[in-house]
Amino acid sequence: MQGVGFDIGSFLFWLLLLMLFLSPTLQYKSLKAARLRLIKHMEQKYNFRVITMIHRQERIGIFGIPVYRFIDIEDSEEILRAIRTTPPNKPIALILHTPGGLILAATQIALALKRHPAKKIVIVPHYAMSGGTLIALAADEIWMDRSAVLGPVDPQIATQQGIHLPAPSILKVVKEKGKEASDQTLILADVAEKALKEVQEIIKKLLEGKVPPEKAEEIAKTLTEGQWTHDYPLTFDKVKELGLPVKENIPPEVYSLMDLYPQAHQQRPGIEYLPYPRYPVPRGER
Repeated sequence: MQGVGFDIGSFLFWLLLLMLFLSPTLQYKSLKAARLRLIKHMEQKYNFRVITMIHRQERIGIFGIPVYRFIDIEDSEEILRAIRTTPPNKPIALILHTPGGLILAATQIALALKRHPAKKIVIVPHYAMSGGTLIALAADEIWMDRSAVLGPVDPQIATQQGIHLPAPSILKVVKEKGKEASDQTLILADVAEKALKEVQEIIKKLLEGKVPPEKAEEIAKTLTEGQWTHDYPLTFDKVKELGLPVKENIPPEVYSLMDLYPQAHQQRPGIEYLPYPRYPVPRGER
């Protein structure tokens, strides 16, 4: 009897261990299936191709190790493939939720979106900073929640110490110090000047056909020349003031979709509330 009990206990132990390892995979597959169902519903309802780039802090494996996501080359490969396989007469809605990332990857995505013949919409339910803003500039229309934000796209230059410095600030230091600046600072200034011109050219290219050339030049300089810090929040009203094609049309399904990208839990006090049904807020109450 003792042998039978030991066998049953061992079996339950290994079964529990197996379930522990499989649980994250099963949860992920369930979430992914729910996302795809909702995306399919949105495509049928609104008649546009839905592509998402949603960067949350994700948990990996059974230990819940947080991994921060940014725009990278893998993102550009996937989104370029999605755009390339979209029929030329099919509008695209790209849902963005990102802190930014590699300028190369963001530029590839933005230019591919710009080249798509049909209408392009970028939807920002919460935020799309830096490279995310660059991608948003490629759209014919930017749909933002009234509380959502974009951000400046001033280039960030990496130093030998691994610190990223804003290009406009480097140029300002060299302008003030002149020949007294160190060789390293002068090299950084040369790179910063080139980076500023390159990003401004990309912005003007993305805005072609949407605003006059002189307006595109103004927007490019405003977003890149250090008027604000890199993480400054450009609100809906500020984006509209810049002259960008921004609207408030956020489909309610987008918020439901965001719920299917849960943020990793952290060991700190949480935010809790009783869930109410979503309803449109009258314009005068915003």
